[in-house]
Amino acid sequence: MSPVRVLALDYGSARCGCAISDPTGTVATPIDPVERPATRRGLQRLRALVREREVGRVVVGLPLSLSGEDSEQTREARAFAERLAKTLGTGVPVELYDERLTTRLAQRTGGRASEDSRAAAHLLEGWLARAGGGGGSEEGS
Repeated sequence: MSPVRVLALDYGSARCGCAISDPTGTVATPIDPVERPATRRGLQRLRALVREREVGRVVVGLPLSLSGEDSEQTREARAFAERLAKTLGTGVPVELYDERLTTRLAQRTGGRASEDSRAAAHLLEGWLARAGGGGGSEEGS
C-alpha cells in the first residue's frame, strides 16, 4: 500500500475528535474536533478537512462494548460512517476500527488537544500499527 494521509474520527453526536497522520503513516497528530459531525454542516466540514489535508482514507472509531458486542452508540457510529462515505464519494474509503479503551488512554495522556481528538490520535496509532504490520484492519479484532 502506498503512503497516504489518514484521518481518524472519534465519533460523538455532539463532537467528533479528529487526528491525522503524516503522509508516511507513522505519526498521529490530534487536530481540532468537529462539532455536531452528523449534521449537514458537520459532514461538509469533514469533507472540507479531507480535501484541505489531502486525506486518502478515513477511519471511524467503532465503540464496541468490552465484550465486543454492539450497543446503541456502535449502531450510531456505523450509521455516521455510512453517511460520511456517501458524502465523500468513492475516492476516499471510510472504514471502521475498534476503538475500545481509546478514551481511557486519552484521559491518561493529557495534553493541549481536546480529549476527543487525543482519543482519535490513539485510535489512529492503533490503526497505523496494524496497517503497518501488513494486514490492513478489520472491525472488532
